[in-house]
Amino acid sequence: MTTLFIQTELIPLTVNFPAIACMTHTQFYEFCQANRDLRIERTATGEVIIMPPTFSDTGNRNIKISQQLANWADQDGMGEAFDSSTGFTLPNGATRSPDASWVRLERWNALTEEQKASFAPICPDFVIELRSSSDTLAGLQAKLQEYIDNGARLGWLIDRQNRTVHVYRPGRTPEILDNPETVSSDPELPGFVLQLTKIW
Repeated sequence: MTTLFIQTELIPLTVNFPAIACMTHTQFYEFCQANRDLRIERTATGEVIIMPPTFSDTGNRNIKISQQLANWADQDGMGEAFDSSTGFTLPNGATRSPDASWVRLERWNALTEEQKASFAPICPDFVIELRSSSDTLAGLQAKLQEYIDNGARLGWLIDRQNRTVHVYRPGRTPEILDNPETVSSDPELPGFVLQLTKIW
């Protein structure tokens, strides 16, 4: 049985399709292709999550984050940056779309063109999630931990409501920065510093 979670502002709405077995990666890709206007993720257990469009203020801040990361990546040249519309298939089978992410060039180039043209089977080296008013802190914390467990070297959870940044690294307890003006990604991404003034 495939379960769909349609996330509303407060709680997800579950929709069951008893006639459909758990989707294969190909079927999930086709499902997303047929519903291009929806933001869709899939958990490691095969649950499909359909999320509403990003609220305008969150979208504005998302683009500022992606812009800073992309500008740095272009200058650095050691990896590729991705925006919030990008889906990745993690080693645990989940398909996730971080708000911004970065993959080392040698790992990205090791993928086939066919893999790059789908939900690439790779966990980004670096991920950023920006909490919106419809996100629970616990849900995003679990998501960040999932990225780390699947190979991410660094993850940031930016919580605008509490003006904190949760910094995730493998083998460490998440560090919480209180109302920082900037946050540095050293040593994982040398030289990338996110300016938070316009994000808050």
